[in-house]
This record gives sequence, structure tokens and C-alpha cells, in this order.
Amino acid sequence: MPKKILITGGAGFIGSHLADDSLRHGYEVRALDCLSPQVHGPAMKRPSYLDPEVELLVGDVRDRDAVRRALRGVDAVYHLAAKVGVGQSMYQIVDYTEANNTGTAVLLEALVEQPVERLVVASSMSIYGEGLYREPGGAAVGGTERPLEQLKARDWELRNARGQILSPLPTPESKQPALASVYALSKYDQERMSLVVGRAYQIPTVALRFFNVYGTRQALSNPYTGVLAIFASQLLNDQPPVIFEDGGQQRDFINVADIAQGCRLALEVKEAAGQVFNIGSGVQSTVNDIAERMARVLNKEHIVPEVTEQYRVGDIRHCFADISLAQRVLGFRPQVDFAQGLTELAEWLQGQIAVSRTGEMRAELNLRGLTV
Repeated sequence: MPKKILITGGAGFIGSHLADDSLRHGYEVRALDCLSPQVHGPAMKRPSYLDPEVELLVGDVRDRDAVRRALRGVDAVYHLAAKVGVGQSMYQIVDYTEANNTGTAVLLEALVEQPVERLVVASSMSIYGEGLYREPGGAAVGGTERPLEQLKARDWELRNARGQILSPLPTPESKQPALASVYALSKYDQERMSLVVGRAYQIPTVALRFFNVYGTRQALSNPYTGVLAIFASQLLNDQPPVIFEDGGQQRDFINVADIAQGCRLALEVKEAAGQVFNIGSGVQSTVNDIAERMARVLNKEHIVPEVTEQYRVGDIRHCFADISLAQRVLGFRPQVDFAQGLTELAEWLQGQIAVSRTGEMRAELNLRGLTV
């Protein structure tokens, strides 16, 4: 008999791809999702992309009764439900704390009463703040927050106490967290709370720190979603991609199909229990390069990005993944080349309607003094 899994946030971008992957590998899938209007639109309908074999329960992870119902007969849980967005988290503080922190607490209390064979919780690279860096002399150091005076001077790179520029390195799980936003704080809370409760009640738990996820089904009209979806939305509306700072910041972009692979391995590999893993591509790209490549695949090369030379509170300069632990323990191997993934994304985008709300987002951040 196939194992039955619950995916919180299972109707969303990552959750629906994980559901597809799980069905292909013989699992029964139930999804608990509140169908947030910011993600799913005002109609709050079951998304057409969600496989009909997925049993969808519409409910909020903060609702104890909904969570208890969702857990009935379930063997394992993927906890993906969360509000996502660094900038928005800095002014919707209560909403993010309730959805992410309290929602996780409600789920964990229910799991104490209805334990499962494994819990896999989605964490985030945002908890690192700045990634790992190398001093000019060769020593590896954790990046620290850049001084406000430096950012106002449009001096974007990290420097040591002597003013020397530090070189970014792949960031391992051992790097100390530096929580630069309410969103990052809430993701760290989700991760640690899950591991602590899992250990106390013998619920094998794994935390996965996702890097920058892209792919089909991202919410194109949500200005706080992934940067690739935001750029796509702007370009499809013949608007320039808006780039903060100078665009030289480096990130790790991973296809959602590879995220699904990492999640399944975290569920199936016995040795993963109690551990934390980076799930990224292991390849870094600048935001400028990403904007250029997105424009190229959409045949919008004539649209020149708007480089704002502004700092957005909560943003970091460089962070990309060291995935050696996931490779060694989980057997994780990213399969989707970035060029291939972009091509697939571009093909899907041709049939989509995207309402660009970047202007609203920028106005909101500027009004609240969250840009420098």
C-alpha cells in the first residue's frame, strides 16, 4: 500500500511540483492550503495545474481543527506553508509571524498527538544573511551586515575592518545564521522549532534550506515572489526589470524540479533525520546576468533593466550554496541545467497573464523608509 503524505502549502508553486513528483513515485498525496489571494488570486480556486489525484483540503495551517483533519491517516508531512518575501515581512510583521511561526507551532502540537514517520520542513537560505567570504589573506569568515553609511555611499561589496573587499565563497550549513529580516527570522524559527520538537517526541525531522527557486507555476502577479518570476512579469508587461543595488549581487538559482528531488530524498534517506541541508544548484549567478538571460529567452532584449542603485532593507550581497553535504548524505544531484530551466519557463510564460505590481511594492517600501 502506498504511503500517504501531507504537503502543507501543497497547492502552491513548490508544493504542486512536489505533489507531482510524489505521485510519480507511488505516494498518495493530500494538500492543505489556504489558497492565499496574493498567490492564487481573488477567486481562491483550486489551481488548474494541481493534479486531480491530489486530495486538496482548503484550510489554514494556523487552524488547529483543519490541521488535525489533514493529518488523519498520514504517514509523513512536508511543511511548506509560509508567507514568503523579505521586503513585505518588514511591514507585515504580525502576518508573517502568525503564518510562519504560529502556523508551525500549531502543526507541531498536532503532530505530538498524531505522530508521523517523518517531517520535512522547508527552511531558507535567507537565514544565513550574508554568505561565507574569504579574507584577502585566505581565511574564511562569515559575512556581516554592511554599515548604513557604506550603503548610502553606494559601496556595495563587503569589506573587512581594514576596508579590504571580501570574496564570496559557497556557503555551508555550518555558517552561523545572521537574521536580516522578519522573514529570515520566521524561517529559522520554523526550522529550529521543528527539529527541537521532532527530537523530543521521536519524530524524525529534516530541515531543507532552499536557495532561489524558479520554474513554472510561480505567482507572476506577486511582487514578493522569486526574482526570476518578478523579472518575467515585468518583461511580459514591457517594463524594465527593476534591479536593486548595482546588480552584481550573486545568488544560487535552483529549478523547482530539483527542489522536489531534494524533498523526496529527505523523506526517504534514513540518515537524513535530525539534519539540515542546503538545497541549491551549487552554481552562482549575478542578478544582472539573470535579468539579461530572462530578457533573451522572452525575446525582450531591447528592454534595458532599471538599476536603482538602492539598498532594500533585509537584502544581502552574496549567498550561494555549498551542496556537498546534501550530495554526500542524500545523494542529491541537481538535474536541470539553468539554460534548460529558463527555456521551459519561457515556454510556460507564453500562455500566462502577469500583472506587474513592482511599482506598488517599491512605493510601499519607499513610503516606509525600507530603501536606502
